[in-house]
Amino acid sequence: LQGARERGLPERADYILTGYIGSLDVAEMVADFVAEAKAANPSLRYICDPVMGDTGPGLYVPEAIAGVMRDRLLPMADIATPNPFELAWLTGQQIRTLADLQAAREALHIAPEAHLVATGCVLDDTGPGQLETVLLGPEDLSRHPTKRLPIALPGTGDLFAGLVVAGIGRGLALPRAIETAQTLTARALSHAEALGAGEVVLSEPEFRRALLSLESG
Repeated sequence: LQGARERGLPERADYILTGYIGSLDVAEMVADFVAEAKAANPSLRYICDPVMGDTGPGLYVPEAIAGVMRDRLLPMADIATPNPFELAWLTGQQIRTLADLQAAREALHIAPEAHLVATGCVLDDTGPGQLETVLLGPEDLSRHPTKRLPIALPGTGDLFAGLVVAGIGRGLALPRAIETAQTLTARALSHAEALGAGEVVLSEPEFRRALLSLESG
């Protein structure tokens, strides 16, 4: 982070994305850095992926780190990308319906103008064999279903969040950036499954070409 400061990156950057943080000291330093960067560059957009747990393993960071994400990082976020487990932990609101998501957005510690991108949702009315990403903004809501793949690999959420940022960075509207991220994430997962890999694989030529050809529209 000090190197980023010395190179003036906060003043020049368009986006900051944070994800998994494994140390309380680092979490506090990241929160300080994001606050400093947004003060120096008011047009900077901060995307917070509050990686802290999932259905099954439960909370896999110390509660103190999750608390920093809830109380310091999320209030600064322009876009937040929690999964249903994380959203439930952060808000105390179980996520079963679209109304639950709307209530959770109100309870989440984000700015009124911020967007919630709830990932990996299986709601009461989600179609069979599907997962949804649900976008909830101050005045907009959209649902983005995708096929549920029979594979779960470390790094999937990190890849999705990074691809959303790549999309909006290339001028895509947030709903289209979400759909593009879903498509490319599914491609990477399918390639990893075909290889029998234990983690997401980004080397497939078609994936790389699709990523490089992102266009606004």
